[in-house]
Amino acid sequence: MRIVTFEGIVQNGAIQLGDNVTLPENTRVYVLIPDFEAGPRAHVYSPRLVDPGQASDFAKQIVEVAPDATL
Repeated sequence: MRIVTFEGIVQNGAIQLGDNVTLPENTRVYVLIPDFEAGPRAHVYSPRLVDPGQASDFAKQIVEVAPDATL
């Protein structure tokens, strides 16, 4: 496998190579990012019920209010 290196930058979430670089459609590429330090990622966990029998406690109730109701 032959490897060729091109330099580019990321603009609006897309990798932009130099103007003189043209690659055929569906060309497989590999991206190496020098001097990049990823910060910590936040992860939000979904709540879980300890007792699935409590699911009925969270049932939605729909209440219709007349459009001319006052607060």
